[in-house]
Amino acid sequence: METHEEQKQKIKRLLIKEEEEVTQILAQKYGIPYINLINVTIELDYLKLIPEDKAREASIVVFSGTGKQINVGLKKPNLQLAQNLLKKLTEDGYKVQTYLISSKSLEKALSRYKEVPEFIQTTRGTVNISTEAMEEFLSQTNTLDRLKELFDKRNESGETRKISQLLEIMISGALKTDASDIHIEPHEDKTKLRLRIDGVLHDILEFNSRSYQLIASRIKLISEMQLNIREQAQDGRFTINLKDTKIEVRSSTLPGPNGESIVLRLLDPNTISISFEDLGLQPRLQEAIEKEIAKPNGMILSTGPTGSGKTTTLYSFLKKISSPSIKIITIEDPIEYHLPNITQTQTNDKEGYTFSTGLRSILRQDPDVILVGEIRDIEAASIALNAALTGHLVLSTLHTNNAIGTIPRLIDLGANPSTIAPSINVAIAQRLVRKLCPFCKKRTEPKKEEREIIEKIVSSFPKENEKPSLKNLKIFTSSSCEKCNNIGYRGRMGIFEILLIDDKMETIILKNPPETEIKQAMDEQGFLNMKQDAISKIIDGMTSFDEVKRIIDLNW
Repeated sequence: METHEEQKQKIKRLLIKEEEEVTQILAQKYGIPYINLINVTIELDYLKLIPEDKAREASIVVFSGTGKQINVGLKKPNLQLAQNLLKKLTEDGYKVQTYLISSKSLEKALSRYKEVPEFIQTTRGTVNISTEAMEEFLSQTNTLDRLKELFDKRNESGETRKISQLLEIMISGALKTDASDIHIEPHEDKTKLRLRIDGVLHDILEFNSRSYQLIASRIKLISEMQLNIREQAQDGRFTINLKDTKIEVRSSTLPGPNGESIVLRLLDPNTISISFEDLGLQPRLQEAIEKEIAKPNGMILSTGPTGSGKTTTLYSFLKKISSPSIKIITIEDPIEYHLPNITQTQTNDKEGYTFSTGLRSILRQDPDVILVGEIRDIEAASIALNAALTGHLVLSTLHTNNAIGTIPRLIDLGANPSTIAPSINVAIAQRLVRKLCPFCKKRTEPKKEEREIIEKIVSSFPKENEKPSLKNLKIFTSSSCEKCNNIGYRGRMGIFEILLIDDKMETIILKNPPETEIKQAMDEQGFLNMKQDAISKIIDGMTSFDEVKRIIDLNW
């Protein structure tokens, strides 16, 4: 014979079953699918698309999804507040599939809100990562040691809501140290956080798999990636709105044996605000480039490998010549930083807006100056070169190892030497080296090998440039202090060389010459080459011998 408690449980189960059956009947009436959420996993990253108070008031929950396609459960589909929330989700770019759910299903989903990490979501992939918290963390993460301390404190708490702040702490620390990239790398028994500061990766801290899963899930959601795709590489982006600026973040995931490796590229507009005068150009070189960017037509090419600062250099040129009297239009892939008073466009291959088609469209907009993010093929090269010949100043980048490689590279792409010669004004090759921390750098005697290299390169300085004195030669090496986070370096600067296309060089190019002939003519122009520029900055105590050797080969 059943006990009283067993009878109560039996009646309870029957009532639940009856309600589910009634809900199925109502679903047919309303013409929307029915679902029972009791055995369905509620995805917290989607649940929080609707604030808890509104979800309870409208009897509505977002219980799962894939990217922008979301599944929404409704208890009262005719309720106006519920309809308003559905409309808002649609306006925010979500594709909504609605389901009718019972009170029991709604109760289960609503109960999960206590596990939802707190953060603010805005529309169409732009996300404010808890702006107030970010400002607070920015004021606290003034050193890498402090960053680790804050992170460990919240990570060890084990609370979901505390763990939700880990991403904010990571980004705050990266911004405070002027890091360009955040690397989150899962390993078998731990996950490693590394920051790329001044072009070099630094191990910062380690954390457990549970925290990694939460952080990875959140990054994918705010970056508009698909949460359930883990075996394919994905790319996304989001924006952090701080008090005085917007930080664009490009996110990338790559599948691996222990989870997805995640990289966040931080595009901080403050890091691009380098003026033309602060690029680190030698006086004679700066004067020559200033004349070239002031010309009404021709092409200026910035060359070098990825991460050598080409875009920053070109942006500084645009800021130098920008004025209300000229129209400047850019085509970039992607737009890394937004510049005031300049029309910037971004390529979109899916929509047919490539560098080539974009350039043609830009020319119909009557620009005075055009910036082309990169010359990748003959079509873009031809249009850009012709634009330079027809009254436009064109700035662009090209992947070559040095300035003299610019001409052979364009010819390899298929450009005609007869077009190259009169089109190009100057080709600038560059690399980035870290600057020694002025607070802790140490003066020292150069080693024998270092002295020999310095003397050899200084002896090769063109006569147009004053040779630095090597009497009582001292150089500087890195040390460590709190101001540079014990790294020994703070910030970066460029080392440069240029190929000026003057009348003599133009005549040489028309003959489709080998690089050796171009180099000989370039040396006769009297500008410092990259090795000479680097040695000059070592002698001036701006950087170290070891740092320069890390970037370029100093052997002659």
